[in-house]
Amino acid sequence: MANKTLRRGVAVALSTAMVAVTASCSLFGDGGAGARPTLEKTNLRVGILPLVDVAPLYMAKEDGKFAAAGLNIDAIPQDNEKQAMESLRNGTIDIAFASHVTFFKAASEGTDLQLQGEAYQAGTNTMALVTLKNSNFTALNRGVSKPTIGVDALDSIGALTTKSVMNAAGAPNFTLKPMDFSKMEAELTSKQIEAAWMVEPHITRIQKAIGAVVLSDTARGGTLDFPMSGYAAIRKSAEESPKTFAAFRKVLAEAQLLGTNHLKVQEVLVKYAELDNLTAALVAVGTYPVSINPVRLQRVADMMESTRMLNTRLDVLQLLPPSSPVN
Repeated sequence: MANKTLRRGVAVALSTAMVAVTASCSLFGDGGAGARPTLEKTNLRVGILPLVDVAPLYMAKEDGKFAAAGLNIDAIPQDNEKQAMESLRNGTIDIAFASHVTFFKAASEGTDLQLQGEAYQAGTNTMALVTLKNSNFTALNRGVSKPTIGVDALDSIGALTTKSVMNAAGAPNFTLKPMDFSKMEAELTSKQIEAAWMVEPHITRIQKAIGAVVLSDTARGGTLDFPMSGYAAIRKSAEESPKTFAAFRKVLAEAQLLGTNHLKVQEVLVKYAELDNLTAALVAVGTYPVSINPVRLQRVADMMESTRMLNTRLDVLQLLPPSSPVN
């Protein structure tokens, strides 16, 4: 009798355990622990610029990490960040790569964005003011009384960080002239500008081409380790396909870890930034954050407000994607 009671108890316990396991599995989908969610769409068009910032995205695409998550990433080149934002607004791309300054400026002007990840954080000489080797502009606060400095746009990270280092050096008298990176070399050599704000790989390319020199690293003082760039989507689009965008964010976080291999970063630059091997090997590489840090990004927004690039304070928390995974 005792044995029958024991066997009955074991059977009940096993049945209960099986129900619990079944119920647990149902919470995470029918395919078990290794299954991936069914995505609302499998193709994502990502607008990119040929900068060192996006190297991990290219590496992950080449390594099949996005494909393994069920995503096909179509990397679509953009001429500049302005075009990237226009493409995002008109729906010709799903995700834009740009500086946080560009995203925050757009958000403050009414574009409803959802951040999808950080791309890049400044390191030594990854963004800098460059000038000609024989220029009279030998230091930020001497050589030229009111220098003209080329920047990518007047409301850009270039303008923000240039103002920061010039003011910190006690040289508040300068003029910013907007232009594409591709025009900065000609503007320097024709002496239309005394210096240009550039990022990699443009810095290394112009050093090699015309012997330009770094006048000042713009990732110093108040802009040391500055958060430079990221990825964002239109909030409505992201909310209509939550599993797709969650999958993108997950793979991107894994991809960012690939950026710790600087040799691999320099290698992939040859392919998408059209650099030769020697130039790519000289490119300075910063940091690739693996997650969105709102405290770090709020630093950018607050600096934009203090320099009147934003009229009011922007709360970066309002731009974050859902923190919980989508099942």
